[in-house]
Amino acid sequence: MTYELLLWSWFGVAAVTVVALRFLSAPYGRHLRAGWGPSLPSRWGWVMMELPAALVIAGCFALRPPSSPVPWLMLGLWEVHYIHRALVFPFRMRGGGKPMPIVISGMGVFFNCINGYLNGHWLTATPYDLAWLGDPRFVLGVLVMAAGFAVNLRSDAILRGLRAPGETAYKIPTGGLYRWISCPNYFGEIIEWFGWALLTWSLAGLSFAVWTAANLVPRALTHHRWYRERFADYPPDRRAILPFVV
Repeated sequence: MTYELLLWSWFGVAAVTVVALRFLSAPYGRHLRAGWGPSLPSRWGWVMMELPAALVIAGCFALRPPSSPVPWLMLGLWEVHYIHRALVFPFRMRGGGKPMPIVISGMGVFFNCINGYLNGHWLTATPYDLAWLGDPRFVLGVLVMAAGFAVNLRSDAILRGLRAPGETAYKIPTGGLYRWISCPNYFGEIIEWFGWALLTWSLAGLSFAVWTAANLVPRALTHHRWYRERFADYPPDRRAILPFVV
């Protein structure tokens, strides 16, 4: 009962979040501003807020190990993303020494602990059998998740390539899906977690996908507006996060 209440409440908090973020951009990266308290270098902020997602779900598996290999495979897919996000991505960032408010990193820790628990509990309590590996929902979900992850990696690589070591200035990204949208890295991550929701066929997975969109769509719109205000030659036909639409 407690789990179901938390899960449905999580959808409600996502709805509040998407509304709030349309009026208030999270103060980190290019949108950093004063008034948010003490900070730490952004790469360590990323490590601190992303690593719990990898650890909490692993803890769920340690406490209640599934007998089927299917949930373990799902765990592997999750960990590939989060080990990269927590321990690879931050140390490849150019300008990773920029400050991140500790409160923002703390919010990320809170989100990832709840999200890791919701998904870990679901995977370890659900009797996925081997036949699930051939189910169209699983197969399509894996393909969608892999495609989203690839888009995310490619887009992050393009952003890194805009700066030489030591540079901090922002430039207009080009190539890949930047041809059509300002934030293909966010687009890829949203696609990735909707793939996760499909391959797990779970409300927990869906809540994560909804949360990802609730967080990243408003930030993409803010990024897009920032690019247009900063660069007079910004491509006029480029959209924020969905090609040809938004």
